[in-house]
Amino acid sequence: MNPAAVALVAGAAVAHAGWNLCAKRVPAGGALFVWLAAVFSALFQLPLAVGTVVADSGSVPGTWWLAVLVSGVIHTGYFVILQRGYAVGDLSVVYPLARGTAPMLSVVAAIWLLGERPGPAALAGTAAVVLGVWVIGGLGSSGSSSWAAGVGYGLLCGTTIAAYTLWDAHAVTALAVPPLILMAGSSITETVLLGPYALAHRVEVRDLWRRHRTPILAVAVLSPLAYLLVLFALRHAPVSLVAPARELSIVIGGVGAWLLLGEPNPARRLTGAAIVLAGVVAIAAG
Repeated sequence: MNPAAVALVAGAAVAHAGWNLCAKRVPAGGALFVWLAAVFSALFQLPLAVGTVVADSGSVPGTWWLAVLVSGVIHTGYFVILQRGYAVGDLSVVYPLARGTAPMLSVVAAIWLLGERPGPAALAGTAAVVLGVWVIGGLGSSGSSSWAAGVGYGLLCGTTIAAYTLWDAHAVTALAVPPLILMAGSSITETVLLGPYALAHRVEVRDLWRRHRTPILAVAVLSPLAYLLVLFALRHAPVSLVAPARELSIVIGGVGAWLLLGEPNPARRLTGAAIVLAGVVAIAAG
C-alpha cells in the first residue's frame, strides 16, 4: 500500500477505536445515546449529501431510497446491540469479537451458502479468529455472567457488521449509491426509527445530553469519519489490502480499554486481539 493509503487506513482505525471508546464511556445510554449520536451525525453529513445530489443530477432514484432504508435498519440494530454490549461487558471483549467475527462469518457463509472453496490462508485465518476469541475469553476459564454477555453481544454485533457490510457494498456498487448519500441517509433512518422511543423519553434524552454531550458529539463525528477515510483509502489501494489493514482498530481498542478504561487482563486480551487481527489479514489474503 502506498503512503497515502496507509495514512488514511491508520486514521480510520484510530477514529473507529476512538468512537467505540467514547460509546463505552456511556454504557447506560442505550438506544437514546444511539439516537442522539444519529441526529448529530445526520446534521453533520446532510449538507455534504445534498451537495452530492445537486452535483450529480439533482434527482434521487427509487433504488437509492431502498438502499438507504435497508442500510439504516441494519445500522440501527448494530448500534443498539453494540451499546447494550458495552453496558454489560468489557470493550476489550465486545469490540474485538464484533470486528473479528464479521470476516469469519463471511468465509463460513461463502462455504455453506455459496459453495465457494476458500484457499488455505482463508481457512487458517478463520481458525485464527476462533483461537483469538478463545484467548480473549480466557481460554474458557472465565464464566462470569458479564463475560458471557459480552461474548454474546460481541458475536451478535459481528453478525450485523457482516450484514451491513454486504448490503452497503451492494448499494454503492450494484445500485450506484454515492457513499455520502448512503451514510447520511442511514443516519437519518436511524433517527426516524428511534424517534418515537426518544420522544417518549424526552426527560432522559435531555439528561443524557446534559451529562454526556462530549462523547455523543465525538461518536457523531468519528463514526462517519472512520468510514469516509476507508472509502478514500480505496482510491489508492485495493480492498483486499484496505479491509484487513483497517482492523488495526482491534488492537488500538484493546490498548485503549486497558489504558483509558482500566479493564483487566490486558496481556491476555491484547494477545487475543492480535491473533484476531492476524486471522483477518489471512482471510483477506486467502
